[in-house]
Amino acid sequence: MNSFGKLFRISIFGESHGESVGVVIDGSPAGIPLKHADFNTDFSRRKSGAKGTTPRREPDIPRIMSGVFNERTTGAPIMIMFENANTRSRDYTRLQDVPRPGHADFTAHRKFGGYQDYRGGGHFSGRLTLGLVAAGVIAKKIIDPVEVTGKILEVGGSTDIQASIDRAIEEQDSIGGIVECRISKVPVALGEPFFDSIEAVISHMIFSIPAIKGIEFGSGFQAARMKGSVHNDNILTMDGTTETNYAGGINGGITNGNEIIFRVAVKPTSSTHQVQRTLNIKTGNLEELSIEGRHDTCIALRVPVVVEAAAAIVMADFMLLEQQVKRIFETKRD
Repeated sequence: MNSFGKLFRISIFGESHGESVGVVIDGSPAGIPLKHADFNTDFSRRKSGAKGTTPRREPDIPRIMSGVFNERTTGAPIMIMFENANTRSRDYTRLQDVPRPGHADFTAHRKFGGYQDYRGGGHFSGRLTLGLVAAGVIAKKIIDPVEVTGKILEVGGSTDIQASIDRAIEEQDSIGGIVECRISKVPVALGEPFFDSIEAVISHMIFSIPAIKGIEFGSGFQAARMKGSVHNDNILTMDGTTETNYAGGINGGITNGNEIIFRVAVKPTSSTHQVQRTLNIKTGNLEELSIEGRHDTCIALRVPVVVEAAAAIVMADFMLLEQQVKRIFETKRD
């Protein structure tokens, strides 16, 4: 549904053009320093306004409603809310009956019987990733000194980011991109075989980010074209350091002490000014549709910090689980 995690558990809420969006974070340890300014850096990276992003600008001022006292987490659930202050819902009136190709408009209508909030994508909107980034700020504090960094590798099939953006704007179309994430200073032995492997849980979380269409770890699909003698990472030291890192820091679903590396494919924004054909679900007739409103030419530009947050949330959950297991073993020894 709308929740993720075992010990460090988050729940997101809201719609793109509703009163607010936000997140509830349960399981955060008490005593973590947290003030409003801590969110500024990551929020600024997610914000729109740069060339190629939506003209919709929101203040994104976090209202910490619970779980923090005297700028420290209390151990109680943390609720963070953000008001939607810059909406233009009239741009979406037609989409109630004419779903956008590539968007969730059609599936949302079938799933929820037409009761869904269709304005701005409603609960399916990338606007809700603001709650993920907020939770990621706290998760990054929990996992310190583990560090998570994300960056754009390419957009529109090119490493020349600005040229690709300029071309897409000129063509009045949208483009996707590839984002890489690296998690460094990772302890050995986080994760489980099979269903709760590090790759499985990270992938689960990453695919919760709108517009993500693929993920690969380490050598990824390139591994299918390599020989085992080349792909195998020679182990050099007792802390797990390897000569190469084709495994992307993970063996058997468990961290091996090296940097976790993965890349994600971000699709082009579904809303584009290009004329497309779609179905009018009220009349049953095909119609031409040109999207109005404010949309990102390349949503991938704003994705790196969201991917970072998602990865940090997963790492926080695994590291808290590991601490719990260690406490249990220590109690049994005593």
